[in-house]
Amino acid sequence: MPTYDYECRNCKHSFEEYQSITSAPLKKCPVCGKNTLHRLIGCGAGVIFKGSGFYCNDYRSKTYLEKAKTDKGPDTSAKPEKPATPAKPSTPSPKDN
Repeated sequence: MPTYDYECRNCKHSFEEYQSITSAPLKKCPVCGKNTLHRLIGCGAGVIFKGSGFYCNDYRSKTYLEKAKTDKGPDTSAKPEKPATPAKPSTPSPKDN
């Protein structure tokens, strides 16, 4: 069950309430007693899935990662180097004389 933040628009009292998702928002302020309570939008909480069957790389087992590397095949991202071709010497042609 999530925790919701509330603030009274009348007396500015703010508090957190642990409620079910399906419960209706609170309306009556516990301090001033008026029906001016407003539920605030919260930032939420981060969810971390642990265990097998999730697609997060941080929780993969070592054996799975090793098998994944072998399934990819050889690394073809490296380009083979071209052999160096010797430069042609510049010789003056007979017409240039």
